[in-house]
Amino acid sequence: MASSCSQALRHHVCKSNRILRVYLQKSWPNRSFVLSSAADQPAVSSPEEIVIPRKKTWSKEAVLQALASTVNRDPTASDYRLQDDPYLTPKTSSEFKLFSLSQESGKNAAKYFINTYPKYFQKDYAQPHIPCLMPETLEAQIEEVSEAALIERIQMRKVKAAVDLYDQLLQAGTSVSLDVTNQLLDLICFYGDSDPAQENVPEQRNEETEDIQDEPQAKKGRAPKANDLLKATWKENNNAERIFALLSEPNPHSYSALIRGMVKYGAYSKAFSIYTDLLNNRLKADVHTFNALITAAPEVKEKYNEKWELIVDLLKQMAEQKVKPNLLTLNTVLKALRRCGTLGKSQAFPVISEMKALSIEPSLASYNHLLAIFYKPGAPIQGQTDILQEVMNEVSGKSFTPQDPDDAQFFITALRICLDTKDMEQAYRVHELLGVGENWRLLGNDFQQNIYHARFFSLLCMMENIDVVLKWYRDLVPSVYYPSSNVMRDLLQALDTDNRLDLIPQIWKDIKQLGHGNRQKLVEELLTLMAREKHNQEVQESLAECALDIKKMYDAGDRGKVMLSWTATSLSDLTSVLLAAQRRQDAWEMLKLFKAHNRVPSEELLNKFLTCIKDSGDVDQAVELVQITAGFCLPETPKLIQRVQQEFELSEQQKNILSDLELQTFNSD
Repeated sequence: MASSCSQALRHHVCKSNRILRVYLQKSWPNRSFVLSSAADQPAVSSPEEIVIPRKKTWSKEAVLQALASTVNRDPTASDYRLQDDPYLTPKTSSEFKLFSLSQESGKNAAKYFINTYPKYFQKDYAQPHIPCLMPETLEAQIEEVSEAALIERIQMRKVKAAVDLYDQLLQAGTSVSLDVTNQLLDLICFYGDSDPAQENVPEQRNEETEDIQDEPQAKKGRAPKANDLLKATWKENNNAERIFALLSEPNPHSYSALIRGMVKYGAYSKAFSIYTDLLNNRLKADVHTFNALITAAPEVKEKYNEKWELIVDLLKQMAEQKVKPNLLTLNTVLKALRRCGTLGKSQAFPVISEMKALSIEPSLASYNHLLAIFYKPGAPIQGQTDILQEVMNEVSGKSFTPQDPDDAQFFITALRICLDTKDMEQAYRVHELLGVGENWRLLGNDFQQNIYHARFFSLLCMMENIDVVLKWYRDLVPSVYYPSSNVMRDLLQALDTDNRLDLIPQIWKDIKQLGHGNRQKLVEELLTLMAREKHNQEVQESLAECALDIKKMYDAGDRGKVMLSWTATSLSDLTSVLLAAQRRQDAWEMLKLFKAHNRVPSEELLNKFLTCIKDSGDVDQAVELVQITAGFCLPETPKLIQRVQQEFELSEQQKNILSDLELQTFNSD
C-alpha cells in the first residue's frame, strides 16, 4: 500500500515538472536559462541581466495588519473601544456617549497629572519608545533673552510669551533672523494672536466664571447662533500685522502667513490687499497662499459670475507665476463653486478635467463637493440623478487615504442623496465602498457615523422587504449603531408594510434595551399597530404579554427618566389588545384607568368590551360596564343599555338598575 502511494506521488511530481518546463519555455524564449538539459542548451550570451531585488523592509505593524485582514467584523461583539470593561459596555446611545466622554475625561486627567508632575513619570516602560505617553515639556528651559529661547517658545506654542520675547529682543538691539520671524508669524496667524486652549487642564471656577457659565443655561432651549460659534476674529493692528510691518524685506513666506491668517479669521478683503502688496513688491505667492485667496473669493464678491471670474483670475495668476496647483487647490475651487449657484454645475467638471490633466487625482473631498454642487439639501432633484452614479463608477473598489478634512463628509453626503432619491442600489455601492481597504477611517467621528448609519437604515426600511431589513438590523445594531426613536419608528412601519406585526414583541425588547421605552410617540405607535388587527391566538398572547410589559412603563418611571402619560388612544389600544387575547380581567383593570386619568373611552372600545363579556356570560360585569359608561355621561350609554337588555338574561334588580340609568341619561339629555 505504501509503495503504491509513493509511486503515484513520484508520477504526479514528474508530470508537474514537465508541465512547468513547457510553460517556462513558452514564457521565456529569449532568456538564456531554461529548464532543459545541458546538452540541449546553446552557448549564447544572455541579452538580459537578472536583477536581484533588495531586501523587503516590513513595518512593525505588518504582522498585525496581515492578521487583521484575515478576520471580518463580528456583529455580536462590542466596538473595540469598549473591550476593556465588558461590564460597562453601553447598550443605548446615551450610555455610549457617557462612556466615551468618561473615557476621554480619564485620559485627559491622566495626561494632566503626567504633565503637571513629570518627575514622577520618567521611567519609560514602552518598547519601542512611544513619545505621546511621556510627559510633555510645558515649561521653558532657556531663561535668557535669545533667539534660541524664542524658537523654544514657538515650538511650545506659547503665543504671548513668544511675542513678548520677540519685543524684548528688538528692544535689546538684537536682530531676529527672517526664518524665525516667519515661524513666529505662522504661530500668531494660526492661533489668531492668542494662546491656544490648553488641553487636559481642569476647569477653574470662580465667581466671575460662574456668572458667565451660568448665563448660557438660561438660553438652553434655543439653538446656538452664528455669533455664539464665531468667537475668534481677526483684530485690527494685532501682533501679526505689527511684526509684519517691522520687517524690512518680507519674503513670500511672510506674506503667506499673514494672508492665510486673515482668511482663517474672516479678514477677507485685507487678505487681498496684502496680496496686492506682494505683487507690487515683485514677489511670487506659493500654492498655499493661492488656496487661501480662492477660499476668500466667494466672500468678497456678491454675484455668482463675479465670484467665478475672481477664482479664474487667481488660477491664471498661478499659471503666470508658475505655481503648480495641488489637491487642496482643486478642493478649494470646488468648495467655492458650491456657492456659485447654477454656475457651479457648468464649471465643476471642466475644473476636474483640468486638474486631472495636471496629474491631480480627486480625493473623496473632491467628490463630496461635486455631489454638493448638484444636490442641494432640500432642493428638488430634476435631471441630475445620474451624477451620483457617475461618481460611484469612479470611486468603486478604490481605497482612499485621508488627504483633506472634508474627506469625512463624502459618505454621509452620498447617503443623503441616496435617501432623497430613494436609490437603494447606489446606497449599497456606497456601503460597499466603505468596506474597501481602510475607507472606514474616513467615515468621520461618532456623530458622523451615527448620521451615516441612520440614513442607511432608514432607506433600508423604506425600500427593502422586512427580511432584508432585519438582516441588516442584526448586523448593525448595537455593535456599530444605536438607532434613535425615529429610526425605530421607521422599522415599525417596515413591519407594518410587510404585515409582520408578530415581530413587535421582539422589537419592543430592543426598544427598551436601547433606552427608548419612555418615548411617547414611539410607544403609542407601537400600541396602535398591535391593536389594529386581530391575529391568531398564539400571536395575540404574545402581543398581550408585550402590552402588559408596556403598561409597566406607564406605571413607574425608569430610574428617574421621564414617565409616559396615559392618553385616551394609548389606553384604548392597550385595552383592545388585551380583549383580543381574551384577557378580560386585565382589560377590566385598564378600563378603570380611564376614570383615574380623566380619559374617555371610545364607543368602539365599549362595544368590544361588551362583546367579550357576552362571550363569557358575565351579566354582573355587563351591568357594571353600563354603570361606568353612564358615569362618563357618554351619548352611547342608551345604546349600550338597550343592547344589554336584549342580549343578556337580567334579574329584576339588574333591570331596575338599567331602567334608572336610562332615566338618568334621558333627563341629562
